[in-house]
Amino acid sequence: MGEFAEGLADFFVLLAGLYGATVAIYFLLGHGITWLNNRNPERRIQKNRRGEKRKAAEIRLSLASILVTCLSVAIGLFAQDRGWAMQPWAFSWWTAVPLFLLCMVLFDTWFYFAHRLLHTRYFYKYHLEHHRSVAPTVWSNDSIGLVDTALSQGFYAVIVFIVPFPPVILLANRLFDQINGTFGHAGFEYFASKTARYPSPMLCTTYHDQHHAEFKYNFANYFSFWDRMLGTISPLYDRRVETFEKEAPAISLKLDEQVPEGRKTRP
Repeated sequence: MGEFAEGLADFFVLLAGLYGATVAIYFLLGHGITWLNNRNPERRIQKNRRGEKRKAAEIRLSLASILVTCLSVAIGLFAQDRGWAMQPWAFSWWTAVPLFLLCMVLFDTWFYFAHRLLHTRYFYKYHLEHHRSVAPTVWSNDSIGLVDTALSQGFYAVIVFIVPFPPVILLANRLFDQINGTFGHAGFEYFASKTARYPSPMLCTTYHDQHHAEFKYNFANYFSFWDRMLGTISPLYDRRVETFEKEAPAISLKLDEQVPEGRKTRP
């Protein structure tokens, strides 16, 4: 009993650490990107919609869903530590990049098909709350239901039994996903470029913003290849990215004032 209790205590310490760190990152990113958005109003993607009024509701739901995400990560890391999962590969700086890229590809695959499942008739009720944010904001990334979160973030609890990623790679992917998801829901475009449209598989904020606005397109998370291969990419995506490339004003980082919406600040 003592060993079991000690193991349970270790698990909850791990879970608490992951949760505290993720909540801190959630608020730091949220306030930081909001500060940037306020200084670049003309980079707003959906010009005639405002999602900020849902901020309080999104934060409340996010604090619950982040716990489910961290539970998935904690299960994976704890299973590795206890020897229940596959023995992790040794980590080295020579293998860090290829392992991280492999983890990204596998996570993106998991996310795409889980996301498609959540848009089916029988599962959409679990995903509905996330789509109340038609114009997403930085607070929308984790504003999803608990079943929804378990399906989309369950990757971390499962992958350790299939691919022996070192814990640092799983944690790096989780951190990157949090940053990527927050920018992906920010509602303002900073990354439109040739690298974010065909033939590149990379994305920019417009990609997921279109998913919220148009509902039936753009289900992937990191890359566009699953959507392109299976015909679920928005037919307007590449054109909108190219248009934004050409027309977006310069990014303002002024500390003393916000740029009034409607004023153009071209280079």
